[in-house]
Amino acid sequence: VQLQASGGGLVQAGESLRLSCAAPASTFDRYTKGWFRQAPGKEREFVAARSWIGDNTYYADSVKGRFTISADKNTLYLQMNTLKAEDTAIYYCAAVKKSVFSTETATTQNSYDYWGQGTQVTVSS
Repeated sequence: VQLQASGGGLVQAGESLRLSCAAPASTFDRYTKGWFRQAPGKEREFVAARSWIGDNTYYADSVKGRFTISADKNTLYLQMNTLKAEDTAIYYCAAVKKSVFSTETATTQNSYDYWGQGTQVTVSS
């Protein structure tokens, strides 16, 4: 499945952004979906994920309480509130066609088979 991420931009600290990740697959709602990010000079890291069955959600500690992952039939979203300078990164959406029941699996990059191209989020302080 092809993923198309969008919604990034330049904002000031404290502001909000909503990222979207569109997928044409008719069964996208049966995928576990996640967001990862890569800041300059750093490795890509987990941000949030949403499992298909049970709507279980997982968040990195650094974004818990500020970011919310949600989805409809063909689109994955990441609502980002109270943005901080350290949230500056390229954000990638990812998906795998199975349900995920463990935190370790949901937060591991290798669990995902499909990746979007990334969208840049820059937060100025």
